[in-house]
Amino acid sequence: MAEHVEAAAPQQIDPEDAKIVTLARASRARNGAAEGAAVRDTDGRTYAATTIALPSLRLTALQAAVAAAVSSGAEGLEAAAVVTDADSVDAGSAAAVRDLTPTAPILRADARGDVLGVLSH
Repeated sequence: MAEHVEAAAPQQIDPEDAKIVTLARASRARNGAAEGAAVRDTDGRTYAATTIALPSLRLTALQAAVAAAVSSGAEGLEAAAVVTDADSVDAGSAAAVRDLTPTAPILRADARGDVLGVLSH
């Protein structure tokens, strides 16, 4: 498996990428969750989710968003975003995105919605 490196955030964020960051941020704020995430599939549909921490089920927000996309029939992803206080994207989160689309960028943003980095293949 190729190593994934987080690059610095671009000065300008694509409007469609900004949309998934906003969805991830809103999901996180609405639920008071540790993380919020959103993905955009290859048909342009978006899916948002938050961290799931139940006694019998634990998923990162990005894993949950990917699961929602897959269960809705998505065959690939254009991009993903995670809003987190962490300094990096969780390896399991990145793996879920890479399982569906190895080259999809993963944007890491803070609680304000500022993109801090982009994880690429």
